[in-house]
Amino acid sequence: MSSAIEPGTPTLPQVAAEAAGLVRAWVGRDGSPGALLERVGGVDQVGVEQRVAALRTRSIKKASKVWALEMAIRMMDLTTLEGKDTPGKVRALCVKARQPEPGDASIPSVAAVCVYPALVAIAKDALTGSGVKVASVATGFPSGQTFTDIKLTETRAAADAGADEIDMVIDRGAFLSGDYVTVFDEIVAVKAACGEAHLKVILETGELETFDNVRRASILAMAAGADFIKTSTGKVSPAATLPVTLVMLEAIRDFHRRTGRIVGMKPAGGIRTAKEAIQYLVVLYETLGPRWMTPDLFRFGASSLLNDVLMQLQKERTGRYSGPDYVTLD
Repeated sequence: MSSAIEPGTPTLPQVAAEAAGLVRAWVGRDGSPGALLERVGGVDQVGVEQRVAALRTRSIKKASKVWALEMAIRMMDLTTLEGKDTPGKVRALCVKARQPEPGDASIPSVAAVCVYPALVAIAKDALTGSGVKVASVATGFPSGQTFTDIKLTETRAAADAGADEIDMVIDRGAFLSGDYVTVFDEIVAVKAACGEAHLKVILETGELETFDNVRRASILAMAAGADFIKTSTGKVSPAATLPVTLVMLEAIRDFHRRTGRIVGMKPAGGIRTAKEAIQYLVVLYETLGPRWMTPDLFRFGASSLLNDVLMQLQKERTGRYSGPDYVTLD
């Protein structure tokens, strides 16, 4: 994955300097997060909804559908984020992540398993040698309503336990209050605390109220150093939607054009069917092109999507659906 941060373990001053450079690239001069967002244009809501409606109707050929279903599996972050999570449940999820369909080696592994920080070491051990990443939520997930030093401590602990990726939540209260400096500086600090782990910044779009706010939060997060921007925690409704995802993908496109930095995208929450997953891939391709059609730059946050994709993939391959016992229960 391309990143503006040099390989190795970045220090806070290095991350802050990179972020200042990204703000400067967008603004055209040295500026604050507020000045950055003053240069972010509004969103044509009607235009977004019309484009999504048009893209939803795209049909794809059988061979392309099989490719899309297999790609959707490769892009999945299998997720368990419940208070009743146990080491046994995490290990079972990791088995499924490594080999989604037992006995069929032609089915690819998923991209990552996402767990709470205290279970990172369990997942890391269970996935050794598989190539499947371990992601961990942090920073007071899902509300983000805790002290910054606690957020940083939790981030470091998850990274030290072996997390390859950290999913943080922004301070939505600060953002909606117009305190963009607090949001920006906290992302910069968390990025530094991640060490070599990649950072996904969760906007919790269901709480941002408008498409304009989603676009502004996307640009702010990317300028602060996000490797990915992510729609939702999955704990708030609405979570991921195609219109919100399109707004974020267009922000990624515009940010890349202005700064040269490549940032990934992760819609999460509420994506349950193979049909929906293919629609997201169509929107991705039509907005960002083939370069982003890779697990390095696009993920699905999913806890129930995989089983439907497996059943649809078998139908495309064999011409018939399997019974309910075809897939394992999560």
